Amino acid sequence: MASETHMSGPECLIENINGRLLVNPKALKILSAIQQPVVVVAIVGLYRTGKSYLMNKLAGKNKGFSLGSTVQSHTKGIWMWCVPHPKKPEHTLVLLDTEGLGDVEKGDNQNDSWIFALAILLSSTFVYNSMGTINQQAMDQLHYVTELTERIRAKASPDVDGVEDSADFVSFFPDFVWTLRDFSLDLEADGQSITADEYLENSLRLKKGTSQKDKNFNLPRLCIRKFFPKKKCFIFDRPTDRKKLGQLEELCDDKLDPEFVQQTAVFCSYIFRNSKTKTLSGGIKVNGPRLETLVQTYVSAISSGDLPCVENAVLALSEIENTAAVKKAIAHYDQQMAQKLQLPTETLQELLDLHRTIEKEAIEVFMRMSWKDIDHLFQKDLAAQLDEKRDDFCNKNLKASSDRCSALLKDIFSPLEEGLKKGIYSKRGGYRLFIEKIQELKKKYLQEPRKGIQAEKILQEYLKSKEPVIAAILQTDQTLSEKEKLIEVERVKAESAQTAAKMLEEMQIKNQQMMEQKEKSYQEHVKQLTEKMERDRAQLLQEQERTLSLKLQEQRQLLQEGFQEENRRLHKEIQNLQKEMQKPRTQCCLS
Repeated sequence: MASETHMSGPECLIENINGRLLVNPKALKILSAIQQPVVVVAIVGLYRTGKSYLMNKLAGKNKGFSLGSTVQSHTKGIWMWCVPHPKKPEHTLVLLDTEGLGDVEKGDNQNDSWIFALAILLSSTFVYNSMGTINQQAMDQLHYVTELTERIRAKASPDVDGVEDSADFVSFFPDFVWTLRDFSLDLEADGQSITADEYLENSLRLKKGTSQKDKNFNLPRLCIRKFFPKKKCFIFDRPTDRKKLGQLEELCDDKLDPEFVQQTAVFCSYIFRNSKTKTLSGGIKVNGPRLETLVQTYVSAISSGDLPCVENAVLALSEIENTAAVKKAIAHYDQQMAQKLQLPTETLQELLDLHRTIEKEAIEVFMRMSWKDIDHLFQKDLAAQLDEKRDDFCNKNLKASSDRCSALLKDIFSPLEEGLKKGIYSKRGGYRLFIEKIQELKKKYLQEPRKGIQAEKILQEYLKSKEPVIAAILQTDQTLSEKEKLIEVERVKAESAQTAAKMLEEMQIKNQQMMEQKEKSYQEHVKQLTEKMERDRAQLLQEQERTLSLKLQEQRQLLQEGFQEENRRLHKEIQNLQKEMQKPRTQCCLS
């Protein structure tokens, strides 16, 4: 069962010390223990706008992330709180609270830009928190979104012109939620009630025109529309009197404005139900260790003066996990072979069949865990290690068989050896007695089970070692004529040649079996790789279709807004024309 992490309170994930971003090892250790998929919600906004309050509510607490009660920014760096997801079993909700943007004490906004970029890179839902309405001032304060392409790279090698398509960013950018605090306007447009989402869409409409003023107006709106196709807006009334805002942690819901309490509940419900699991390209779901690697990779890039690159981070992560996948596959192979293999095997094929079965399982283990294996380097490494282990088991099998057969021969043929020492075969009729004894002991040896693939070879080596003894006994046996002795010598030679031919044939069969096994191993790797590539291709097509759909949706919206603007212009012209047409009639009536 996947591990669940319970944190009693937040922990600093990325420290901001004198403008330098540093990863906190203690927080990384917490992430490394979370094997569940993570839903990452990050909140960003100007300092002293109540971000931390909303994050505490998402954690199901009143206290946790520091709220502060002065005009100074209270949260520094990025703080993390991991809690069990209240709506998604076997998932962990990772809440990231960031230091307030625009703190005058920092002196410049360089640090703010990196905090903003990291929140985008790490989250699956990005919450932008601001005060009041969405006016030009609010848009100007959101200038960080216009700098994202200068702070983040989607690919390690952009297009030839050095420009990255916005679709590259859309593929990994989080969903966008804008929370408007202390909102005091009525949600109306042209005398009609509108939703908060419609208010956001109206606020993101572009101006027609090419002046610098129009460009400045449109730029942040265009960036939000392009980078965040999925957008959501929530409005919040002021929670309580201004004097009580500093006591917000201590106030129960019945002491707060009922509208604010309801709005907060709706916001939390939406986040719980709609925030997605953090996912990388290829549909790879992020768990704690993967998020840990992303944090380290991005912060390391920023610290070294580089731009954090999503593709590089994913590749670094895939290398770590592909290495682990190879180890896991080999561990599975070793464990199964240790459990199921009993050496020596009766035949080589028995060993190869078992190897093939467990090799297939090991490849499956690797395929389940591996992803983005560029040029299949890790799979090739796995194949090489499995081949090496197969050959090693074959050698161990040979040795085990040789050792057992040698021990059996020593035990079974000990009476023969004793007889030779006593000279009982060095007499008339001794040759026949010797041959009969060998046949008797040979039969007993062959009846012994689990001798393995060296049974015949070890026996023949033993018998060959006795050929001088056999020849000596034959020559001294006076019961045999010279002709009978010659016939017996030829018989032994023929039998020896026949045995040698049989052993050569067996060796050729074993070589053929090894060649067939290598071909089967190769085909198994190709088969499972092909199946995995088909699954990956289907996943990629789904991602491309989603990105294309979002772009088409944005284009349709732009066209619709253009039509609406044109309709308003025509309607206004018609009204003006009608007024012009009515003027002569009025003058005529007066005359």
